[in-house]
Amino acid sequence: MKSLFSFLLLAKGEALKITWPSREQVVRYTLIVLSVSAAVAVLLGTLDSFFGMLFKKIILGE
Repeated sequence: MKSLFSFLLLAKGEALKITWPSREQVVRYTLIVLSVSAAVAVLLGTLDSFFGMLFKKIILGE
């Protein structure tokens, strides 16, 4: 029981050292993640369409 109590005290001490990002940083990082995700989605969609057309022309002979 003593080790559990000391663990909880250490955990609380470590939790107090956490520095949270500001609201502006969270908004900025969220916009970056959304932008990169959208760019990757567009890139993958374009490549999928291109290779789909290539497959139809070369393999299926359409």
